[in-house]
Amino acid sequence: MRNARVVVAGQGYVGLPLAVRAAEAGHRVLGYDVDEHRVKRLVLGRSYVADVASERLHPLLASGAYRAGLDLTGCAGFDIAVITVPTPLRDGTPDLSHVREAARTIGGRLRRGATVVLESTTYPGTTDEVVQPILEAASGLVAGRDFHLGYSPERIDPGNRHWNLVNTPKIVSGIDRASLERVRAFYATLVDTVVPVADCRTAELSKLLENTFRHVNIALVNELAMFAHDLGIDVWAAIEAAATKPYGYLRFVPGPGVGGHCLPIDPSYLSWRVERTLGQRFRFVELANDINSHMPDYVVSRLIEALNRRERAVNGARILLLGLAYKANTGDARETPAARIIQLLGRLGAEVRVADPHVIDALHTGSQELLDARRVCATPDELRAADAVVLLADHDEFDYDAIETHSAYVLDCRHRVGGDRTEAL
Repeated sequence: MRNARVVVAGQGYVGLPLAVRAAEAGHRVLGYDVDEHRVKRLVLGRSYVADVASERLHPLLASGAYRAGLDLTGCAGFDIAVITVPTPLRDGTPDLSHVREAARTIGGRLRRGATVVLESTTYPGTTDEVVQPILEAASGLVAGRDFHLGYSPERIDPGNRHWNLVNTPKIVSGIDRASLERVRAFYATLVDTVVPVADCRTAELSKLLENTFRHVNIALVNELAMFAHDLGIDVWAAIEAAATKPYGYLRFVPGPGVGGHCLPIDPSYLSWRVERTLGQRFRFVELANDINSHMPDYVVSRLIEALNRRERAVNGARILLLGLAYKANTGDARETPAARIIQLLGRLGAEVRVADPHVIDALHTGSQELLDARRVCATPDELRAADAVVLLADHDEFDYDAIETHSAYVLDCRHRVGGDRTEAL
């Protein structure tokens, strides 16, 4: 399947890399998004996603292989439509409003023989229970008979310098055999390895399983880090020792909390589905949610404890936070634990300053706390002026020798800073 007419609904951290890759692979792509500011940037060839350099956009825009738009004007007769819109939680309940709206929009332009793929992370059953009826109602066509429909979970890891869209195996599925083959054929033009599964619900569950596995294991080491601190044991040394075992163990490390779309949200989709459908609670997910969501509070409590030992109250103390993104070497601040830490320190009267070379504007975060925090650079003067420095995201751009040399005290949540004045989480 080459030179297909492709629509990618949603041009965020998942949709933009997919749209650009499809255009580079020879397809004609429309990147559709309802965010006017985002679309204007893309039209000018300015990427806001670290995994897609602006230089990749320029030739695609010039050739017409890729274009961005606020609607589906000019895309009549598309061959493939991929839905990559957000699926947030609202008061603990999955919010599929963006998926529904995208399906209605695409359904209004759907033709016989076309293929629609959902990539947004969601609970098992969404493709056939939610998306299929909307597409059929909007188009007057029947899925499986008149058009093809499938699900392929996204596996984008922002900032990962080894695994990307192309070399990460891609799970694909369809509502029937013909749909599976169409979905498989499309993604085979984009990625090295395609992994077909029996049906859409299996594919939907596989994505939630991946993220729940990480969520639960991160919660395990986070709770272990808290207990190890109280016991006077170096949890990081124990983790590194355990990681020497060549089988039966995977290395996970503690941190200030989880962020991004995946871990704070996706496992709760599975928990919600289990409780709503079966009337049972997914206790592992609930426990992991409780531990990981309280890690920012634990970071603040450790900081208060450290300041007290230095006869310094947190009220009026100058705190420098390093890293606003939820993980290293990315500008993605969705659901970042830094927002909660800034909020708590602000309530306690601290003078909070933050440094992050990647999180540069409101496109990277929906958190008002991050937008309101005073932004600085992690210069030697800023480090010396702080009563405490907290490393939240260990970007490679930070000068860790300078942090160790010039800081009066460092709470290191990522185990990157040495020195006698540094405490690891």
